[in-house]
Amino acid sequence: MGIRRVVLLGLWVLLEIVCLFDNVVVEGGRVYHHKKGQKKGGGRQRGFASGSLPRRVQGPTVPSDPYPFPGEPVGADPGSQGPCIFDVTDYGAVGDGENDDTDAFVAAWKDACSVKSGVVLAPAGRVFLITSTTFAGPCKPGLVFQVDGVLAAPGGPKCWPKADSKRQWLVFYRLNGMTLKGTGVIEGNGEEWWELPCKPHRGPNGSSLPGPCDSPALIRFFMSSNVKVSGLRIQNSPQFHIKFDGCQGVIIEKLSISSPQNSPNTDGIHIQDTTAIGIYNSMIANGDDCISIGPGCRDVEIDGVTCDHSHGISIGSLGVQNSQACVSNITVRNALIRNSENGLRIKTWQGGSGSVSDISFDNIQMDNTSNCIIIDQYYCLTKACRNQTSAVYLSGVSYSNIKGTYNVKTPPIHFACSDSVPCTNITMSEVELLPALGERVDDPFCWNAYGALQTLTIPPIDCLQDGAPESLSREAAYSSCS
Repeated sequence: MGIRRVVLLGLWVLLEIVCLFDNVVVEGGRVYHHKKGQKKGGGRQRGFASGSLPRRVQGPTVPSDPYPFPGEPVGADPGSQGPCIFDVTDYGAVGDGENDDTDAFVAAWKDACSVKSGVVLAPAGRVFLITSTTFAGPCKPGLVFQVDGVLAAPGGPKCWPKADSKRQWLVFYRLNGMTLKGTGVIEGNGEEWWELPCKPHRGPNGSSLPGPCDSPALIRFFMSSNVKVSGLRIQNSPQFHIKFDGCQGVIIEKLSISSPQNSPNTDGIHIQDTTAIGIYNSMIANGDDCISIGPGCRDVEIDGVTCDHSHGISIGSLGVQNSQACVSNITVRNALIRNSENGLRIKTWQGGSGSVSDISFDNIQMDNTSNCIIIDQYYCLTKACRNQTSAVYLSGVSYSNIKGTYNVKTPPIHFACSDSVPCTNITMSEVELLPALGERVDDPFCWNAYGALQTLTIPPIDCLQDGAPESLSREAAYSSCS
């Protein structure tokens, strides 16, 4: 009997050990503890039509935190052991596209922000509905927001909570060294926003009615540095798809951005007051500027981008309401622009000041695009803009190896420079633009534009004045940025 009791006691101890470690899983070199049978709470029925939401509830304090290594206190920084993953479903996110999962994302962000190499994970196979939210720093280094499922905005103005900002949806604020990436989709559900009667041509008989017209930008990075965005599909934004404001050191690569051709104000990527930014190997098809570069931008590189049914790659608009705008050192190369209303565009308002300088467009292919090359210093959204003497000063704009076909409804090249502040140092080399239909080649248009033709061009640009003006006006000197 003594031997039998010892054997039974040994089997019982072994069974307890197996049960103890049954729920411990090793992932990516880190040990995580997953609680089986945990009730998924915290989701809320959307119920947004009334414009109000139930009171937000606080998520669990430490859901599925990484299991500590021997001798490591709970909550310790894992250091070199690998990323620390905070799955939003462990914080109560339902991911059914109906319940509001905002609280779960906020809670996961808070915990990930507090550790080195934290990862907020929105896993694949689910649709997470979240309302307008700001994800703020500062955070520990190496923070990643990884979207492998679908992040969806509320479906239109009627579903937008009244207490939330209607100018932005997801905001990343005061972050350094953060990455937004994944294999998933960020869905803007912008269809009802595009049809507001205040939008261009959406009112009666194609008019635009007055009234409040705020529509949210889908993603905004504000006052952040050393940011990377890669791999995502971003689509159907109510307004701008992704914008960077007051940022420094940004890498954007391998994005797919899409919305219908008739979706108004849906710029693909917009930057302003942002320096040292690279945009690489991305596909953008939308209803406004493919990429728009606003005031305060310098040291921008765009390489390997395709723009489809858009308004092209634009610098501007600049100088609105007599403001100063300074833009410099912009390089665009190896791009394809097709079926678009504009190709390479610089647009400024009369009455502005500042300068645009050191701009290079190189190896750009046009395919059935209107206004392939355009400088417009008379930009105006109505017919009520009056002539003014001051203007943003344009100098040092280079067009090299720009080839392809243009839509014959407009001339392929259009240089409309200010009456009082001429454009200077425009250089053209290997420019060959032919009509997409027919054989007629339209003559370029130039006004007060100076520069040099380094090779013969198609069509011939006889209107570009050789050299430089005899003297720049007082307005040009005033306009330049120091």
